[in-house]
Amino acid sequence: MIDPRRLRILRAVADHRTVTAAAAALYLTPSAVSQQLSALEQETGHALLIRGGKGVRLTPAGEILLTHTHAVLAQLERAEAELAAYAGGASGEVSVVAFATGIAEVVAPAIGLLATDHPGIRVRVRDAEGDESLPLVLDGAADLAVAVEYRGAPGVDDPRLSRVRLHAEPFDAVLPVGHPLADRDHVELAALADSDWISPYPGNPCHDMVVRACERVGFQPRVVHTSDDFRAIVALASAAAGVALVPRSALRGMELRAAVVRPVAGPAATRRVFAAVRRGAERHPLLSPVLDALAKAAADLVVG
Repeated sequence: MIDPRRLRILRAVADHRTVTAAAAALYLTPSAVSQQLSALEQETGHALLIRGGKGVRLTPAGEILLTHTHAVLAQLERAEAELAAYAGGASGEVSVVAFATGIAEVVAPAIGLLATDHPGIRVRVRDAEGDESLPLVLDGAADLAVAVEYRGAPGVDDPRLSRVRLHAEPFDAVLPVGHPLADRDHVELAALADSDWISPYPGNPCHDMVVRACERVGFQPRVVHTSDDFRAIVALASAAAGVALVPRSALRGMELRAAVVRPVAGPAATRRVFAAVRRGAERHPLLSPVLDALAKAAADLVVG
Protein backbone atom coordinates (compact mmCIF):
# COMPACT_ATOMS: atom_id res chain seq x y z
CA MET A 1 0.00 0.00 0.00
CA ILE A 2 1.38 3.38 -1.01
CA ASP A 3 1.45 6.01 1.72
CA PRO A 4 0.01 9.28 0.27
CA ARG A 5 2.24 11.32 2.57
CA ARG A 6 5.19 9.98 0.63
CA LEU A 7 3.51 11.00 -2.61
CA ARG A 8 3.58 14.62 -1.42
CA ILE A 9 7.31 14.27 -0.89
CA LEU A 10 7.78 12.76 -4.36
CA ARG A 11 5.95 15.71 -5.92
CA ALA A 12 7.99 18.21 -3.94
CA VAL A 13 11.21 16.61 -5.15
CA ALA A 14 9.92 16.63 -8.73
CA ASP A 15 9.00 20.32 -8.38
CA HIS A 16 12.20 21.50 -6.68
CA ARG A 17 14.66 19.14 -8.42
CA THR A 18 16.80 18.57 -5.34
CA VAL A 19 16.22 16.73 -2.08
CA THR A 20 17.58 19.67 -0.11
CA ALA A 21 15.19 22.20 -1.70
CA ALA A 22 12.23 19.85 -1.30
CA ALA A 23 13.11 19.28 2.34
CA ALA A 24 13.27 23.03 2.98
CA ALA A 25 9.89 23.56 1.31
CA LEU A 26 8.31 20.80 3.40
CA TYR A 27 10.04 21.81 6.66
CA LEU A 28 11.78 18.43 6.84
CA THR A 29 15.41 17.42 6.99
CA PRO A 30 17.05 16.12 3.80
CA SER A 31 17.67 12.80 5.53
CA ALA A 32 13.97 12.48 6.39
CA VAL A 33 13.04 13.16 2.77
CA SER A 34 15.56 10.58 1.55
CA GLN A 35 14.22 8.01 4.01
CA GLN A 36 10.64 8.59 2.87
CA LEU A 37 11.62 8.29 -0.78
CA SER A 38 13.47 5.05 -0.10
CA ALA A 39 10.38 3.71 1.67
CA LEU A 40 8.24 4.74 -1.30
CA GLU A 41 10.56 2.88 -3.66
CA GLN A 42 10.19 -0.20 -1.47
CA GLU A 43 6.40 0.17 -1.46
CA THR A 44 6.23 0.42 -5.25
CA GLY A 45 9.03 -2.03 -6.03
CA HIS A 46 10.60 0.46 -8.46
CA ALA A 47 13.48 2.91 -8.50
CA LEU A 48 11.82 6.33 -8.71
CA LEU A 49 14.75 8.76 -8.78
CA ILE A 50 18.05 9.16 -10.58
CA ARG A 51 20.50 11.12 -8.47
CA GLY A 52 23.16 13.24 -10.15
CA GLY A 53 25.59 16.01 -9.39
CA LYS A 54 23.05 18.71 -10.29
CA GLY A 55 20.09 17.22 -8.44
CA VAL A 56 17.59 14.45 -9.05
CA ARG A 57 15.21 13.48 -11.83
CA LEU A 58 12.46 10.94 -12.02
CA THR A 59 12.85 7.56 -13.63
CA PRO A 60 10.15 6.45 -16.10
CA ALA A 61 8.49 4.61 -13.20
CA GLY A 62 8.72 7.80 -11.15
CA GLU A 63 7.05 9.80 -13.94
CA ILE A 64 4.19 7.26 -14.05
CA LEU A 65 3.73 7.49 -10.30
CA LEU A 66 3.88 11.32 -10.41
CA THR A 67 0.98 11.39 -12.85
CA HIS A 68 -1.11 9.37 -10.42
CA THR A 69 0.20 11.46 -7.53
CA HIS A 70 -1.43 14.58 -8.98
CA ALA A 71 -4.77 12.78 -9.22
CA VAL A 72 -4.51 11.22 -5.75
CA LEU A 73 -3.59 14.48 -4.01
CA ALA A 74 -6.34 16.37 -5.85
CA GLN A 75 -8.87 13.75 -4.72
CA LEU A 76 -7.67 14.08 -1.14
CA GLU A 77 -8.19 17.85 -1.39
CA ARG A 78 -11.75 17.19 -2.62
CA ALA A 79 -12.37 14.81 0.26
CA GLU A 80 -11.19 17.42 2.77
CA ALA A 81 -13.41 20.01 1.09
CA GLU A 82 -16.51 17.80 1.24
CA LEU A 83 -15.88 16.85 4.86
CA ALA A 84 -15.44 20.50 5.78
CA ALA A 85 -18.67 21.37 3.96
CA TYR A 86 -20.49 18.53 5.74
CA ALA A 87 -19.28 19.90 9.05
CA GLY A 88 -20.44 23.39 8.11
CA GLY A 89 -16.85 24.56 7.97
CA ALA A 90 -17.37 28.18 6.89
CA SER A 91 -15.28 29.46 9.77
CA GLY A 92 -11.51 29.47 9.92
CA GLU A 93 -8.31 30.95 8.51
CA VAL A 94 -7.14 31.08 4.90
CA SER A 95 -3.53 31.97 4.10
CA VAL A 96 -3.12 34.00 0.91
CA VAL A 97 0.14 34.88 -0.84
CA ALA A 98 0.14 37.67 -3.40
CA PHE A 99 2.38 40.30 -4.98
CA ALA A 100 2.18 43.82 -3.55
CA THR A 101 -0.07 45.40 -6.18
CA GLY A 102 -2.32 42.36 -6.13
CA ILE A 103 -2.72 42.80 -2.38
CA ALA A 104 -3.65 46.45 -2.77
CA GLU A 105 -5.92 46.10 -5.79
CA VAL A 106 -7.63 42.72 -5.27
CA VAL A 107 -6.86 40.99 -1.98
CA ALA A 108 -7.59 43.91 0.35
CA PRO A 109 -10.97 44.70 -1.30
CA ALA A 110 -11.82 40.98 -1.17
CA ILE A 111 -11.12 40.93 2.57
CA GLY A 112 -13.59 43.80 2.93
CA LEU A 113 -16.23 41.81 1.05
CA LEU A 114 -15.61 38.72 3.17
CA ALA A 115 -15.96 40.72 6.39
CA THR A 116 -19.56 41.44 5.37
CA ASP A 117 -20.58 38.22 3.62
CA HIS A 118 -18.47 35.61 5.48
CA PRO A 119 -17.37 37.06 8.82
CA GLY A 120 -16.21 33.66 10.04
CA ILE A 121 -13.42 33.52 7.45
CA ARG A 122 -10.15 35.15 8.46
CA VAL A 123 -7.57 35.87 5.77
CA ARG A 124 -3.85 35.96 6.56
CA VAL A 125 -1.84 37.71 3.85
CA ARG A 126 1.80 37.29 2.89
CA ASP A 127 3.60 39.40 0.30
CA ALA A 128 5.32 37.22 -2.32
CA GLU A 129 6.16 37.72 -5.96
CA GLY A 130 4.24 35.68 -8.50
CA ASP A 131 7.04 33.19 -9.08
CA GLU A 132 7.28 32.55 -5.33
CA SER A 133 3.58 32.25 -4.52
CA LEU A 134 2.65 29.20 -6.59
CA PRO A 135 5.37 26.96 -5.10
CA LEU A 136 4.19 28.03 -1.63
CA VAL A 137 0.69 26.77 -2.46
CA LEU A 138 1.97 23.54 -4.00
CA ASP A 139 4.17 22.86 -0.97
CA GLY A 140 1.25 23.42 1.41
CA ALA A 141 2.77 26.57 2.98
CA ALA A 142 -0.19 28.65 1.75
CA ASP A 143 -3.80 27.93 0.81
CA LEU A 144 -4.23 30.35 -2.09
CA ALA A 145 -2.04 32.45 -4.37
CA VAL A 146 -2.77 35.56 -6.38
CA ALA A 147 -0.18 35.33 -9.12
CA VAL A 148 0.63 36.45 -12.64
CA GLU A 149 1.40 34.64 -15.86
CA TYR A 150 5.11 34.43 -16.57
CA ARG A 151 7.49 32.35 -18.61
CA GLY A 152 7.75 28.95 -16.94
CA ALA A 153 4.62 29.38 -14.80
CA PRO A 154 2.35 26.32 -14.42
CA GLY A 155 -0.16 26.37 -17.28
CA VAL A 156 -3.94 26.42 -17.10
CA ASP A 157 -3.95 22.64 -17.62
CA ASP A 158 -1.46 21.91 -14.84
CA PRO A 159 -2.87 18.95 -12.86
CA ARG A 160 -1.60 20.33 -9.56
CA LEU A 161 -3.52 23.62 -9.53
CA SER A 162 -7.00 24.99 -10.08
CA ARG A 163 -7.03 28.58 -11.34
CA VAL A 164 -9.53 31.45 -11.49
CA ARG A 165 -8.80 34.31 -13.90
CA LEU A 166 -9.04 37.69 -12.21
CA HIS A 167 -8.03 40.49 -14.57
CA ALA A 168 -5.52 41.64 -17.15
CA GLU A 169 -3.84 45.00 -17.40
CA PRO A 170 -1.38 46.61 -19.81
CA PHE A 171 2.06 47.92 -19.02
CA ASP A 172 2.50 51.62 -19.80
CA ALA A 173 5.73 53.31 -20.82
CA VAL A 174 7.28 55.62 -18.22
CA LEU A 175 9.63 58.17 -19.77
CA PRO A 176 11.65 61.12 -18.47
CA VAL A 177 10.00 64.41 -19.44
CA GLY A 178 13.03 65.22 -21.59
CA HIS A 179 12.87 62.00 -23.59
CA PRO A 180 12.41 62.57 -27.35
CA LEU A 181 9.16 60.54 -27.30
CA ALA A 182 7.70 62.12 -24.16
CA ASP A 183 5.36 64.38 -26.14
CA ARG A 184 3.76 61.50 -28.09
CA ASP A 185 0.23 60.30 -27.29
CA HIS A 186 1.39 56.69 -27.65
CA VAL A 187 4.85 55.14 -27.76
CA GLU A 188 6.04 52.46 -30.16
CA LEU A 189 7.99 49.98 -28.07
CA ALA A 190 10.57 49.45 -30.83
CA ALA A 191 11.37 53.19 -30.68
CA LEU A 192 12.80 52.63 -27.19
CA ALA A 193 15.37 50.06 -28.34
CA ASP A 194 18.30 52.47 -27.93
CA SER A 195 17.26 53.73 -24.50
CA ASP A 196 18.64 52.69 -21.14
CA TRP A 197 16.05 50.65 -19.23
CA ILE A 198 14.90 50.35 -15.63
CA SER A 199 13.38 46.99 -14.74
CA PRO A 200 12.52 44.67 -11.87
CA TYR A 201 15.17 42.09 -11.06
CA PRO A 202 15.53 38.98 -13.23
CA GLY A 203 13.31 36.33 -11.69
CA ASN A 204 10.53 38.82 -11.03
CA PRO A 205 7.66 37.95 -13.42
CA CYS A 206 7.37 41.59 -14.47
CA HIS A 207 11.00 41.56 -15.62
CA ASP A 208 10.20 38.56 -17.79
CA MET A 209 7.11 40.28 -19.25
CA VAL A 210 9.12 43.40 -20.15
CA VAL A 211 11.89 41.39 -21.79
CA ARG A 212 9.42 39.28 -23.77
CA ALA A 213 7.54 42.37 -24.98
CA CYS A 214 10.79 43.90 -26.23
CA GLU A 215 11.87 40.62 -27.85
CA ARG A 216 8.60 40.50 -29.77
CA VAL A 217 9.45 43.78 -31.50
CA GLY A 218 13.04 42.79 -32.19
CA PHE A 219 15.36 43.96 -29.41
CA GLN A 220 16.77 43.12 -26.01
CA PRO A 221 16.31 45.95 -23.49
CA ARG A 222 19.58 47.39 -22.18
CA VAL A 223 18.75 47.14 -18.47
CA VAL A 224 20.94 49.53 -16.49
CA HIS A 225 18.98 49.87 -13.25
CA THR A 226 16.97 47.25 -11.34
CA SER A 227 14.42 47.47 -8.55
CA ASP A 228 11.36 45.44 -7.57
CA ASP A 229 9.73 48.62 -6.21
CA PHE A 230 7.74 50.43 -8.91
CA ARG A 231 7.99 53.70 -6.99
CA ALA A 232 11.76 53.42 -7.20
CA ILE A 233 11.51 52.65 -10.92
CA VAL A 234 9.38 55.76 -11.52
CA ALA A 235 11.77 57.85 -9.41
CA LEU A 236 14.69 56.68 -11.55
CA ALA A 237 12.77 57.52 -14.72
CA SER A 238 12.04 60.97 -13.25
CA ALA A 239 15.80 61.37 -12.78
CA ALA A 240 16.30 60.63 -16.50
CA ALA A 241 18.10 57.39 -15.65
CA GLY A 242 16.16 55.44 -18.27
CA VAL A 243 12.75 54.27 -19.48
CA ALA A 244 10.51 51.56 -18.06
CA LEU A 245 7.33 49.57 -18.55
CA VAL A 246 5.12 49.52 -15.46
CA PRO A 247 1.75 47.79 -14.90
CA ARG A 248 -0.98 50.40 -15.11
CA SER A 249 -2.50 49.70 -11.69
CA ALA A 250 0.91 50.14 -10.05
CA LEU A 251 0.98 53.72 -11.34
CA ARG A 252 -2.34 54.69 -9.79
CA GLY A 253 -1.90 57.57 -7.34
CA MET A 254 1.86 57.66 -7.85
CA GLU A 255 3.71 60.99 -7.93
CA LEU A 256 5.34 61.19 -11.35
CA ARG A 257 7.59 64.22 -10.70
CA ALA A 258 9.64 64.61 -13.87
CA ALA A 259 8.29 61.57 -15.72
CA VAL A 260 5.38 61.00 -18.10
CA VAL A 261 3.26 57.90 -18.67
CA ARG A 262 2.29 56.91 -22.19
CA PRO A 263 0.29 53.92 -23.51
CA VAL A 264 2.22 51.55 -25.74
CA ALA A 265 1.05 51.41 -29.35
CA GLY A 266 0.56 47.94 -30.78
CA PRO A 267 1.45 44.70 -28.97
CA ALA A 268 2.76 45.38 -25.48
CA ALA A 269 3.34 43.61 -22.20
CA THR A 270 0.19 42.57 -20.36
CA ARG A 271 0.00 41.39 -16.76
CA ARG A 272 -2.56 38.58 -16.48
CA VAL A 273 -3.57 38.00 -12.88
CA PHE A 274 -5.16 34.83 -11.53
CA ALA A 275 -5.92 33.09 -8.25
CA ALA A 276 -4.77 29.51 -7.70
CA VAL A 277 -5.39 26.77 -5.16
CA ARG A 278 -4.32 23.15 -5.08
CA ARG A 279 -6.49 21.17 -7.46
CA GLY A 280 -9.44 19.69 -5.63
CA ALA A 281 -9.49 22.44 -2.98
CA GLU A 282 -11.50 24.95 -5.03
CA ARG A 283 -14.78 23.80 -3.44
CA HIS A 284 -13.54 23.90 0.14
CA PRO A 285 -16.04 25.96 2.17
CA LEU A 286 -13.26 28.27 3.30
CA LEU A 287 -11.55 28.69 -0.06
CA SER A 288 -14.57 28.92 -2.35
CA PRO A 289 -15.88 32.17 -0.76
CA VAL A 290 -12.38 33.68 -0.91
CA LEU A 291 -12.09 32.82 -4.61
CA ASP A 292 -15.52 34.35 -5.22
CA ALA A 293 -14.58 37.51 -3.31
CA LEU A 294 -11.34 37.86 -5.27
CA ALA A 295 -13.22 37.47 -8.55
CA LYS A 296 -15.75 40.11 -7.49
CA ALA A 297 -13.05 42.51 -6.36
CA ALA A 298 -11.24 42.05 -9.68
CA ALA A 299 -14.46 42.60 -11.63
CA ASP A 300 -14.87 45.93 -9.84
CA LEU A 301 -11.27 46.90 -10.64
CA VAL A 302 -11.03 49.60 -13.28
CA VAL A 303 -7.56 49.63 -14.84
CA GLY A 304 -7.23 52.79 -16.86
